[in-house]
Amino acid sequence: MRSAREGLESLHAALLAGGGPLGEALADPPRDGFGDPGPAQVAAAGPRAAAEPEEYELLLEMILEGSRLHYGEPLVVKPADPDLRLLLGDQLYALGLRRLAALGDLNAVQELADVISLVAQAHAEQNTARADAVWAAGAAAVGWGPSAGHEAAKALARRGADPAAGALHAAAHRDGR
Repeated sequence: MRSAREGLESLHAALLAGGGPLGEALADPPRDGFGDPGPAQVAAAGPRAAAEPEEYELLLEMILEGSRLHYGEPLVVKPADPDLRLLLGDQLYALGLRRLAALGDLNAVQELADVISLVAQAHAEQNTARADAVWAAGAAAVGWGPSAGHEAAKALARRGADPAAGALHAAAHRDGR
């Protein structure tokens, strides 16, 4: 499985090639850390992504960086203007979802729409642990398909229930993943 660093390098190269405001706001990917797989690599390693693993990894990196622009510390897109930061985050969400829709994987489009919504809710509730768990579970569902436990964990997250983060992590790591 590729490392998160490799995924960030692929994202950087794709956005640089695309130019425009995203290309102009790029910073070099971090060199330290990120040696382990991240959510994008987990999803790309699953059997549902087997026909296009590089594309799944890239589009998930786009959506994940969009999320970082909204709620955290972006890793490769670092605009100086805070308003532009939000707009570029939205653009990355749209680019990633468009690429996924072009693959015809409407189930994964729905899953990532849920991820975006549940991450926004978790951050509004100041629960970064739940937001991280949403990403882990969502990536596993994109790569391997959802389970009943995953759907139940998302329902807990929608209600803002305390055990949601643990249930999401359990869903992300089913079958030893």
